[in-house]
Amino acid sequence: MAKITHKPVPRKAAVPKKKARPVAAKPKAPAKKSLKAAKPWTPAEVREVFSRFRNANPEPKGELEHVNPFTLLVAVVLSAQATDAGVNKATRALFEIADTPQKMLDLGEERLREYIKTIGLYRTKARNVIALSAKVLSEFGGEVPRTRAEIESLPGAGRKTANVVLNMAFGEHTMAVDTHVFRVGNRTGLAPGKTPLEVELGLEKVIPAEFMLHAHHWLILHGRYTCLARKPRCEVCLINDLCRWPEKTV
Repeated sequence: MAKITHKPVPRKAAVPKKKARPVAAKPKAPAKKSLKAAKPWTPAEVREVFSRFRNANPEPKGELEHVNPFTLLVAVVLSAQATDAGVNKATRALFEIADTPQKMLDLGEERLREYIKTIGLYRTKARNVIALSAKVLSEFGGEVPRTRAEIESLPGAGRKTANVVLNMAFGEHTMAVDTHVFRVGNRTGLAPGKTPLEVELGLEKVIPAEFMLHAHHWLILHGRYTCLARKPRCEVCLINDLCRWPEKTV
């Protein structure tokens, strides 16, 4: 029987592994400047800012339409999470027939809802307006109270509502912080704060008394028409050269 032999299979030569190319490190984006590290505003700069606001608009007006302190109170309560334009559209007809607490009670919650149904949360707001009308009559003689604590005790009214009413109806030097004022205070570095109250107290601390009557209107209008949330109009900003916002454009 013939002997079967197996030929050895030649091994393939080992192919040297390619060395991995070093991955170039991505250049780090320059760190954004923090407002905390920004140079604080000087009293002279703050005065300059509000002097410019005053020169451009000496008598700023709130955009909520009203005919007396009571209708102002109602309009501010209705404006929560709604636009002033939307509130005005609803209240023009309403205030023609219900411009006092008694007339509002006589109108009743169901009919009131029909007037304000285009406003967000109108059912809750109608309930609050009727309840606050009753309280103004029973506890304050039909007159809107003139202290922050008393206004805040009314259904649907908070600190911002109280500050608006005290300022616009009674000429008090209060600072109502809405979303626009909160943004401007933080973005410019004028009064940074994590809460509306922090921004409010910060603004009251730095703004000279001579500007306080109109200060919150100037800041609201600035935030509403110039210092916009998504695309601020830095190119037309009155205070661009003083603003501390690290992302501002010129």
